Amino acid sequence: MTILIIGGSGFLGAEVIRQATAAGQPTVATYATRPGNAARVAWHRLDLRDPGRVDALVAEVSPHLVVNASSGKADWAVTAQGPVRLAIAAAKYGSHLVHVSSDAVFSGSRVYYDESCLPEPLTPYGAAKAAAETGILLVHPKAVVARTSLIIGGGRSVHERTVHELAAGTRDCFLFTDDIRCPVHVTDLTAAILELASHHAPGICHLAGADALSRHELGTLIARRDGLDARLPTGLRADSKILGALDVRLDSRATQRKLRTTLRGARRFLNATA
Repeated sequence: MTILIIGGSGFLGAEVIRQATAAGQPTVATYATRPGNAARVAWHRLDLRDPGRVDALVAEVSPHLVVNASSGKADWAVTAQGPVRLAIAAAKYGSHLVHVSSDAVFSGSRVYYDESCLPEPLTPYGAAKAAAETGILLVHPKAVVARTSLIIGGGRSVHERTVHELAAGTRDCFLFTDDIRCPVHVTDLTAAILELASHHAPGICHLAGADALSRHELGTLIARRDGLDARLPTGLRADSKILGALDVRLDSRATQRKLRTTLRGARRFLNATA
């Protein structure tokens, strides 16, 4: 019962490895540039743009579950086409698949989005993620597509590092007060992904935190948790040239009802012990 984790050297992938190995699951992970440092894991270099290598790896590992936690940003070949190649291989060799998608598939025109909402991306990254969702469910109808939001946890996320750099004066940027998302803790997200995989419940699910926060509100909570100066610089994303939706709130209630894992809100998990 082997788990294959695509993007195992990334922030989310590393937590999937941690929880899978802690549960005693034989674990194989891939990396794009360098392997992670997790023990008891077999590491393989994988370029999702190479269909032959994707097929060969899934055939070799013969996993019961594939978790795609990779991030190719706006690279269409990696973010849109690569996951579809992976889904084709997973379906071919009888592997369950959980693909991690993003709230970037939405425009923010309706603010609240449940699992029935159709993608309407505004950015190349969002378009690539939306294309991957469609392709995956077409070639592997039993797959799970798990949309999530900003991932936080243990001081290791890009959002937490940004707050520390701002507080230290080593980074010059703003935290937007009009850019709103539903942050999720990486341990909650990972536990929910593995739980959904065990349910074999295919289709789209939403795995985001219960609280909708602006980037600045999130940064202030992180700073207070970590004992930093919470007077962080503010700005309006609407006044910037940054593309993308302003306010996207994933409604995860339908998925939450299926789960034992609680998707905590950031106000709950960003406390002194989180």
